[in-house]
This record gives sequence, structure tokens and C-alpha cells, in this order.
Amino acid sequence: MEIASSLHQIEWGVARKAMPGQTVSGDLHLVLPHSRGVLLAVVDGCGHGPEAARAAELAVATLRQLPENTVLYHLNRCHVALAQSRGAVMTLADYNARDHSLTLCGVGNVEAMLFRTGAPAGAPAQESALLRGGVVGGQLPNPYASVIPVYAGDVLVIASDGLRLDFNSEVCFRNPPQRLADYLLKKHFKGNDDALALVVRFRDDDDA
Repeated sequence: MEIASSLHQIEWGVARKAMPGQTVSGDLHLVLPHSRGVLLAVVDGCGHGPEAARAAELAVATLRQLPENTVLYHLNRCHVALAQSRGAVMTLADYNARDHSLTLCGVGNVEAMLFRTGAPAGAPAQESALLRGGVVGGQLPNPYASVIPVYAGDVLVIASDGLRLDFNSEVCFRNPPQRLADYLLKKHFKGNDDALALVVRFRDDDDA
């Protein structure tokens, strides 16, 4: 699969906001196509302000270097790269467009939730990344990667802890991803930390 066509397998939108009183946000996202699919990530630099932003920027730059590697490889490389920084928490999602699967892995409290709007009968209505406590660049646990199937129309939300996550029943997941991201930030921003919502919808092959 060509790298350019990998990005056509998804629609996505992102919204973020710095903690009140801060001029920069320590929450960043990544949407990076590669030959098998797309690497997705939300990184939350520990704390807030310029030092948190620098840690997040370093993590995203590290992820960009070798996007086709496994999520566990990415976490370990980021752990080494962030050793002299404030550190970060992050969740990675690697979408394999060839077999329509999603590999989820997270360290810290960046939540990843897949809402199934296109799944066949009997499939779970929602699936989430299994997060391990720790800090990338500080104390890295043994991370756990889960692989789940993805169906056309499913929506992935990756959100930093600056957002309340009690939005399942009120959200129309058939709205465009950017509208969903903007809505989540507006309605669920806690106001005591940086916040970011990355929303991804997986598309039909015929639409790509």
C-alpha cells in the first residue's frame, strides 16, 4: 500500500487547549502514514508550560523517525529520548490498513476509546486501550499492546486527562471528526490542565 493512500483510509480531526494562564500546551498529537497504515498518538508532557511542551515535542519527533516499527519499539525509543526531560505519558494506536486492525498501547493516563458504529452484531460497542501506570522518560512499566479489529465507520477517540471522559451517551459519532473533537474540547474541558482530543474515523476501502 502506498503511504499516501494509507492516510486516505481515515478521516481525522484534533482540538487542543492550554491550561488557563499558560501560553503553550504540553499536549501534542501525531497522525503519520506509513506503508502499512497510519501511526496515531497523543502525547502529554508531564506538568504544563514550556517544559511540558518540550518533552511532548521530543516524543513526537522521536515517533516520526521510524513510523513503521511496533508500538512497543516506539515507547522504548521515546523512553530513552526523554530521559533528560520532564517525561511524558502517551498512548499510541497503529492502524494496519491491510488487515483492518488497530494496535493500542499506552503509558499513563491518555485514554484511547474505540466506539463501534460500523461493527457487525455481537461485537463490543466500545473497546479501550489497557493503560499501564508510569512515565515515559521516567519510570517505564512493561507496556501492554492489544490488537483489535476495526470496521468501517468505527470512531477512535484519544484524549488527554485535561478532558472529562463521561461523554459516551451524548455524542453523535456520525458527525465529522473535526466537529466531534471541537465538541469534546468545548463541553468536557476540565480547566485545570492542558487538554487534547484526537478523533479518527475509519473509512470504507471503496471511499479511500
